[in-house]
Amino acid sequence: MWTYEHSVETDAAPEAIWRLWADVENWGTWNADIADVRIDGPFVPGARIEMTPVGDDPVHLVVTETVDGELFVDEARFGGLVLRTEHWIERGETLPTRVTYRMRITGDGVGELGPRIGPAVTGDWPETVAALIERARG
Repeated sequence: MWTYEHSVETDAAPEAIWRLWADVENWGTWNADIADVRIDGPFVPGARIEMTPVGDDPVHLVVTETVDGELFVDEARFGGLVLRTEHWIERGETLPTRVTYRMRITGDGVGELGPRIGPAVTGDWPETVAALIERARG
């Protein structure tokens, strides 16, 4: 398994962060790496997302889990690999709120391919999470 996690503490309202996540077709307004994104229905488990990174081919995701206001998980499959990305909001007793993105890559050839694919996918997460938080504050 290959894993990577990025967390940020913020004073942005958890509800504002969740609204941005649940508004899939507008992810490109705060994620500079997205050229186009579409979802086939409501933001619930089983929803299919087609996300096209800038200068790249579309990536097909399936939402596998949602907990309203707290968590969503999506998965992409490439050959024998599964890229599972968890996005969650941890609400503190008082501020701050913690926003976390975690990727886990499993499957055939992960020992060789995980260290090559993982950093390419997660490399912009610090900028993406910062932009998400900035938009949530705005």
